Amino acid sequence: MKPRAVLARTGRLIVQHPFTTGVTLLILVLALATGPLRGPHRPLRGWVGAGAIQLIDGHWWSPFTAVLFTDDLFELIVVLILTVALVGVSERLMGTWRTALAFFGTAAVGIVVGAVVQVVANNVGELWARNVHGLLVLDVFTAIGGTIMTASAFAGTLWRRRIRVITLLVAIMYLLYSGLPSDLYRLLAVLTGLGLGPLLRQTRVTGGWLRSSHHEVRVLLASALTITALGPVIGLLGSTRYGMLSPIGLLFSNEAPSATTVVERCQAFAVTRACFRDLTLERINGLGPVLLSVLPLLLLLVAAYGLLRGRRFAVWLAVAVNGLLALLSALYFGILPIASTRPAVSPRYWEVTIILGLSTLVPLAMAVLLVVYRRHFTVMPSMRAVRRYVLLLIGTGVGLVGLYVLVGWLQKDTGFTRPVDVGDLLADVLERFVPVSFLRREPVEYLPTTPLATIVYHNIGTVFWIVAILGAIPAVLGRGLRRKPSGDAAHVRDLLHRGGGDAISYMATWPGNSYWFDPVSGGAIAYRVEGRVALTTGGPFGVPGPHDGAIQGFARFCDDNGWIPVFYSVDAHYTPLFERLGWSTMTVAEETVIRPQLWATTGKKWQDVRSSINRAQRAGIRSEWTSFAALPLTTTVQLSDISEQWVAEKDLPEMGFTLGGLDELRDPEVRLMLAVDENGRVEAVTSWLPTFRDGIVIGWTLDFMRRRPDSINGVMEFLIAEAATRMKEDGIEFMSLSAAPLAHTAATPEGDKDTMDRLLGFLSSSLEPVYGFRSLLKFKQKFQPELHPLIMAYPDPVALPAIGIALVRAYLPELSVAQAATFVRGRG
Repeated sequence: MKPRAVLARTGRLIVQHPFTTGVTLLILVLALATGPLRGPHRPLRGWVGAGAIQLIDGHWWSPFTAVLFTDDLFELIVVLILTVALVGVSERLMGTWRTALAFFGTAAVGIVVGAVVQVVANNVGELWARNVHGLLVLDVFTAIGGTIMTASAFAGTLWRRRIRVITLLVAIMYLLYSGLPSDLYRLLAVLTGLGLGPLLRQTRVTGGWLRSSHHEVRVLLASALTITALGPVIGLLGSTRYGMLSPIGLLFSNEAPSATTVVERCQAFAVTRACFRDLTLERINGLGPVLLSVLPLLLLLVAAYGLLRGRRFAVWLAVAVNGLLALLSALYFGILPIASTRPAVSPRYWEVTIILGLSTLVPLAMAVLLVVYRRHFTVMPSMRAVRRYVLLLIGTGVGLVGLYVLVGWLQKDTGFTRPVDVGDLLADVLERFVPVSFLRREPVEYLPTTPLATIVYHNIGTVFWIVAILGAIPAVLGRGLRRKPSGDAAHVRDLLHRGGGDAISYMATWPGNSYWFDPVSGGAIAYRVEGRVALTTGGPFGVPGPHDGAIQGFARFCDDNGWIPVFYSVDAHYTPLFERLGWSTMTVAEETVIRPQLWATTGKKWQDVRSSINRAQRAGIRSEWTSFAALPLTTTVQLSDISEQWVAEKDLPEMGFTLGGLDELRDPEVRLMLAVDENGRVEAVTSWLPTFRDGIVIGWTLDFMRRRPDSINGVMEFLIAEAATRMKEDGIEFMSLSAAPLAHTAATPEGDKDTMDRLLGFLSSSLEPVYGFRSLLKFKQKFQPELHPLIMAYPDPVALPAIGIALVRAYLPELSVAQAATFVRGRG
C-alpha cells in the first residue's frame, strides 16, 4: 500500500477506536515517564501499585492505577501489542464506553476481591497468602483479560466459545504455575468479564449448529493440551514461584542440592518444610537432564497439532504422555508408594499435599478428557504407521538400555562414584528415561565420574524422547485413513443428467474431483482437497433444491476427515443458510447470464457487438457449432496450437479448478463454437458445458476461450453472439458466460474489508496482469447480462491463510518456485 493509503487507514482506525488509542498512549507515556526498563521506583510504586496491604492502607485508587503501569521493557512491548490487538477488537465488538467499563471495571473487581481473599487466607494462616501478603501488583494483563472476556459476549458463537475457553485456561495455568497475586486478580477479572458481558449486551445469545461439534472439540482440546504443556514453562521462567505447580521451576534454578548428599524424600502424605523448598533432584547436571524435562512437553505440542487435524493417533499419543507424567508424579510424591506404609498427613502443610496431588491430577484430567472425546478425532492412522512407531520406540529403548548397561559394565570400577554391577545398572536404567521433575526422591546410589559414563548417564533419555518426537511427526502429518468417497464418474454423470445443480456443476466431471454422495437426498457434491481444505466445485447437484441437508451433511463429512469445508462459487441464495450456520460468506465472482429467448442486438448498447459481428463477416469468418470428436485431425492440431500460444504468453501456468483446459474439450457432451476463416484456419474457439434437467439440456456455460494472437478484433464477441443465436433456435433457457474468478462488481469499501477480502484482492491483483479476470468481466458486460453473485462460504476465520493457499494450489497446481515469485510480484 502507498504511504498515503497507510496513513489514511491508520487515521480511520484511530477514529474508530478512541479508547484503545487513548489507553495505549497513556500506558506508553506513563512507562516513559516513570521508567520503561524497570517500572516505577519507590515510593511511587507503592502509590500506584495494588495489593492487600495497599487497600488496607486506604489506597482506593490503586485498582485503577495498577493496570496502567508495567514492570520492565519486555512487558511494556507485550502490553502495547496486546492492548492494540485485544482491546481494539473488544472496542470494535462492543463499542467505546462498554470497553472502557470492562477495562477498568473488571480489573477493579478482580483486584478488590483478590485482596479480600488474600487477607482472609492470611488471617487463617494459609501458606500461599502468608508468602505473597506484601507483594505489590502492576499488571495491565488483568484489565486486558477482563476486557476480552467481556467482549466475548458480543462475538459470534464460534469465537465466543474459543475466547472464553482459551482465556480461562491461560489464566488458570498462570495461577497454578506462577501463583503471584496478579495471577489471582487476573483470573477473578476474567470471571467478572464472563458475567459482565451478557449484562452489557442485554440480549439473549442463541446457539446454533456450527458445521459439527467435531471441529470445535478439536480446537478446544488442542488449545487445552497446548496450554497445559506450556504451563510448566511459566514455572521455569518465573523469577518467583508461588503457584501450586511451581516446584518444577526449581529444576532449572541454582538451588539444587549437592549430588553427593542424601536429600530427604518428599511425599504427599509426609510433607516437611524442606520438602516444599527442595522439590528438585541431585541428578540435574548438564544439558541432558534439562532437555529431558522439556522434551515430553514438546511431544505434547506435536500431539496438540495432531488433535487440531483430527488425528486419532495424536489422541493416544497425548493420553500416553499425560498418563505417564501422572503416574510418575504419583509415584514420586508418594501418592502411590511402592513399598512403604502410608505416613500420617502433616496438618501444618496440608496445602502442599494438595499441590502435590494437583501435579498428578492435571495431566490425568487431560488424559481422561481425551479418552472421553476421542470419537471427535476420526482420522485413523494406518496400522503400518502405528506399528512402525511402536517398533521404533521399543527398538530405540532397548538399544539405549543395552548401551547404558554395556558402558556401565565396561567402566564398573572406574566410571562411577562406587563400583557397580549389572544389577545396579538395570535397577537404575529406567530412571534415565524419566524427566527429572518426576524422579522418585531416593538417595543417589552412584553418579558418573568419567566423561563417557557422564554422557551416557545423562543423555540416553534425551535421545529416546527426541526419537519419540521425530517418529511421531510423520504419523501426525500423514494422510491417515479417511472415509472414502463412494460412487464413480458414471454415477456423477447420471446425477448431472437429472439436474438440480448450477451452471458450473458439469465441472464435477473433470479430473481431480472427488465426490460426496448424500445418503438422504441422493444428490452429490464435487470437491477437491488441498492441504486441509476441501474446496467444492460449485454447489450440490443431482436432486432439486433446497439443498440445506446436503450442505450440512458435507460439512460433517469434511469435519470427520479433518478437513475445512469451503463452498466455493455457489449461488448467493445460499447466504441465509450459511448465516444460520454461523459461517462467513463473501462474494468471489459474478456469473453473467443471458436469456437466449430474449436475445437481440438492437440499440445503442449493442453497438460494439454488432460491429464485431459485421467485421467478422466481412473477413469471411464463419461460426461452427460442433464437438471435439467430430473435428478432423487438422482442426484439433490447430486448437492445440492456439492453446499453446496462449499459455506461452504467460509467465504463469495454465489455471485449473473452475477453468477448463484443452483436455476438457474432449468430453463428448461438451460443445465447441469455432470461428473459422475461408481457408479453414481456426481463428478462435469457445467451449460450452451443458446443464441438464431430466436428461434434456436447458443451458450452456462458457468455459474455454482462446484466440490466435493475430486474429481480428472482435472475434470473441462474434463467437458469443453466434452461440446465443444458436441457443435461441434450440430453445435453450439460459446461456451463462460463466464467472471470472476473483472478479466482481460488488466492491467492498477499503475500510470494511476483512482479512479474506484483502487476501483474495491480492490474488486478483497479482493474477490480473497475467490472466485479466477483471478485464474478462468487463468484456462479458458488453452482452448486457444478468449478474448473479457467487459466494464462498467458510466456517472458520482462523483458517483463512490455509484457504488462500488452497485456492492458489487449486487454480495453479503446477506453480513452480520461479513462477511463484512472479505471482508474488504481481506481473505477467
